[in-house]
Amino acid sequence: MCGIYLTNIPYEKDLIKEKLESISFRGPDYTGIKKINNLSLGHLRLSILDLDARSHQPMVYENLHIVFNGEIYNYKDIKKELLDKGYSFKTESDTEVLLIGYNEWGEDVLQRLNGMFAFCIYDVANNEVFSARDRLGVKPFYYFWKNGEFEICSQIRPLLKNKTVDKESISMFLDCKFIPSPYTVIEDVYKLPPGNFMKIDLNSKEFTIKEYWNLNDVKIKNISYEEAKKELHDLLIDAVKIRLQSDVPIGSFLSGGIDSALVSSIAAKVSKTQINTFSIGFEDPKFDESKIAEQFAKIIDSNHKTTICSSDDILKLIPKLTEVYDEPFADSSALPSLLLNQVTREHVTVALSGDGGDESFMGYTHFHSLVKNKNIINIPYPIRKFLGKPFFLKLIGQNSHRVRNALKTKTKNDFIENIFSRKGFLLKEQKQDYMKYYQGYKKWSDNFLQKAADLNIKLWLENDSNVKVDRASMAYSVEVRSPFLDYRVIEFARSLPMSYRYESGRQKKLLRDILKEYIPEEVFTQPKKGFSVPIGNWMRNELREEFLSALNDDFLNSVPNLNISKFKKILNEHMNNVHDHTENIWKLYVLSKWYKEFGFR
Repeated sequence: MCGIYLTNIPYEKDLIKEKLESISFRGPDYTGIKKINNLSLGHLRLSILDLDARSHQPMVYENLHIVFNGEIYNYKDIKKELLDKGYSFKTESDTEVLLIGYNEWGEDVLQRLNGMFAFCIYDVANNEVFSARDRLGVKPFYYFWKNGEFEICSQIRPLLKNKTVDKESISMFLDCKFIPSPYTVIEDVYKLPPGNFMKIDLNSKEFTIKEYWNLNDVKIKNISYEEAKKELHDLLIDAVKIRLQSDVPIGSFLSGGIDSALVSSIAAKVSKTQINTFSIGFEDPKFDESKIAEQFAKIIDSNHKTTICSSDDILKLIPKLTEVYDEPFADSSALPSLLLNQVTREHVTVALSGDGGDESFMGYTHFHSLVKNKNIINIPYPIRKFLGKPFFLKLIGQNSHRVRNALKTKTKNDFIENIFSRKGFLLKEQKQDYMKYYQGYKKWSDNFLQKAADLNIKLWLENDSNVKVDRASMAYSVEVRSPFLDYRVIEFARSLPMSYRYESGRQKKLLRDILKEYIPEEVFTQPKKGFSVPIGNWMRNELREEFLSALNDDFLNSVPNLNISKFKKILNEHMNNVHDHTENIWKLYVLSKWYKEFGFR
């Protein structure tokens, strides 16, 4: 796991070094800067495979120069194929395999890669830059482009100097709590979408972006439940095995949930040595899952480390948010994620995680909510619109926001989209239609739940979950590997009947039945607490003055398109414990901190 940088802007080496130093946590082991013709390449290395200096980057093979962030998990298979073709290698790294693979197959090398990656290859002979991002957007890729000048980087901080805030992206953030790709918070800076590659012709100063992978039309397999369970189990075992390759200490995150328990259980079984597992617990029992995780660890015989945290431990990490989440990002579970990685780094450099299981196996509560409220959507819209009026909801004593959404939305697709976006709730007017980039979910499947799962993967997984995990882990130079984000698992899950994954309210059915082979069912069916912290209570109590100070009139007036009177109303309701508006208040608080950190107004 590393940081990459590339530009054709004629910056001095000292300035490029300064840019890289601003995100040095991504690769503390070595900083490489190289100028070739009119291009400058930079790399921050976190050494995982082949720790020798021979694998430092930028790396060169004949006329090709690469900067690469990520891991190619099947690099040994690709290397064998290239050896059979007569190539020789100077290192034991996956970087060299990727570089020589590109030399052999060009852009078609992407179809062979199983991994998480963002990379740039400069082809001196053709005066061309080829860049790509992994299928699911696990690794970040930002680029600035204007009038033929460009910069590419793993994070946006090195690209911010002398730039202008994109006002419409602020509205997107207030809708979503993140800024969806391809947009960013800065004008002329973009994210390369997952499953895409970019070619830059340095002669003509033109670039093209092309998709090489995406979700596609669902074709349900004719397969029995037992066959599906065995095939999925075998696939997960392989996905874990290839993610255990490392020349540095490796461990696994272990919470009280099914996904991390299954990943850790498989790792414990296939590893040649006892695995290390890590969890954090909280003093408040409403949020603490550490005792369940400790039960899991005892059963799978892992070397387990639990760190019990106080609210003060979490609160101390709030300044860290704007340091490493250098684009506005308001998922409050980033705080415990930071803490987990902080304690994990004391013991290992690489950690497995259960991220991605909820998307493919219907684990989130909103999937269950969709099923519960699906029949409401079938009521003709004019009737639903009437039933959604406040006086009627009060009359029937209904305060569920999912029910309110089901009554107010015109279509089932609107109901699905409202899970991930509050669409104008905090805004004076709805502007940019960012959802236009995510409309594929409507056509890939006719199944209501699969549609929601596909939007979950394309919109939320990339822009929220993957961002949260990447920045929280990189903040402490930890590499996180997620077997459920193996594209083979994603594709296989989508091909299975929905009843194998979700049946009569039983979520993650297949995963539960596989996990029973490792951990007794009565142990892993204990109530899950969720990876959250009581931000809403902190706002009303120990952080009350901090929030009221940050959300002052001067700041609120500087936020483009914000409905200030509405926000002040919900802030007052929350502080007086009338309603819980934690999520929307947290968005504005995070934005205020981002403004202050980067000097924007």
